[in-house]
Amino acid sequence: MAERDRSSSTHVRSGPMDRPIGPFEQRRGTASSGWRASPTRADEGATTRGVSGTHSYDPGPAATDRTTTGTVTTGSSDAAPDPTPHVLGREPGSGGPVARIGSFLARDGSAGVPVGIDLDGPHAGVLVGKRGTGKSYTLGVLAEEIAATAGVSPIVLDPMGVFEGIATLPGGRVLEATIHPESLPPDRWPEIARLDRDRPPGSLLWRTVETVADGPSRTSLSAIRGALADADAPAATKRTVGNHLDLLAAWNVFDADAPSFGSVLGGGPTVVDCRSLPPAAMAAIGYAIARGIYDHCLGPGSDVLPWLLVDEAHAFLEGLAADAFRTLFTRGRAPGVSVVCATQRPSALPPVAVSQSDLVIAHRLTDERDVDALRVAQPTYLADDLGRALPAGVGRAIVVDDATEDAHTVRVRERHTEHGGASPSASDR
Repeated sequence: MAERDRSSSTHVRSGPMDRPIGPFEQRRGTASSGWRASPTRADEGATTRGVSGTHSYDPGPAATDRTTTGTVTTGSSDAAPDPTPHVLGREPGSGGPVARIGSFLARDGSAGVPVGIDLDGPHAGVLVGKRGTGKSYTLGVLAEEIAATAGVSPIVLDPMGVFEGIATLPGGRVLEATIHPESLPPDRWPEIARLDRDRPPGSLLWRTVETVADGPSRTSLSAIRGALADADAPAATKRTVGNHLDLLAAWNVFDADAPSFGSVLGGGPTVVDCRSLPPAAMAAIGYAIARGIYDHCLGPGSDVLPWLLVDEAHAFLEGLAADAFRTLFTRGRAPGVSVVCATQRPSALPPVAVSQSDLVIAHRLTDERDVDALRVAQPTYLADDLGRALPAGVGRAIVVDDATEDAHTVRVRERHTEHGGASPSASDR
């Protein structure tokens, strides 16, 4: 992945990178002594209140803003300090850093007690809602809070190009969606090339990539083409494989100079720009990043807890990438990896994504298939009339807290950075 200069359309590289070990190289530095995150960074500059586009978010009477001294109430200097937030995903009596996402919503529509999400340990979550209810906006709020906390690092997979505002935070960056060819094991190449591994072309591609991976040279598209030319196979089969390799090269996602994951984690929020990629390319990116984060954190050199935030997750969790994300949802807690998948189609997610989530944030849903997918996966906490219980209005949601085994209605706070996902308006033209 190469860093993009946000001041122009020119794409630039972020500099020379270390050679990866496996899919990504292990980060150099002091090993973490555990999975705990540190308190809020003291060196963060004050952030400015952001733009919500056409979304109308009412911050309520107790709007807050993060400054160098933490989270303070806006208004007069003698205002009372914020009350202690209710923390989702945390056992009562525990401590640690918190992502303040908003407040409980009282029956009269007023703001209640502040609500936060535990950042002290790893979590798995889903964030759902129909188009226009604030799903991506809420994911941006969570990304802001993670970015402002030491010991944790947000990585946002952005298929629509709407999260560039997150990269304006200290240390933030937007990276082109590129991966090292070694990020994909040989047996995955037929699938990404849309070839059946049990048919001659798919089998040949698998064997060819395996030959390159076992050889002395680095895996690259040019090295694979060279090995293909030398392969003992019918000319027609080799020609078919070559044509499919040309299609992969046209995606511009395979880069032998892509940075290692150790160099991407930490230092500020990272937004991976996946816009304009075809579905198969997004699946390759999703697999490489999800698997790369997991493998990196299994090693001894990870000094931050990564949070992988995926917008329009149904585009990443199908096909090739499904196994890698299933690993994060079922085994990500052990190495300290958190994952939150946002989608307007929870029925398109693998069932394990919802059933294994200890955090669920649900904006308005109207498609009965999506409501059923959420209800079936979380039957204990969600009522049978879930469709009617989901709150109407932008920025309002039901949160399901597995730690306290309860569900609450919340109002999400305003963004501090610009939100790029607002719908265009004819009156603004």
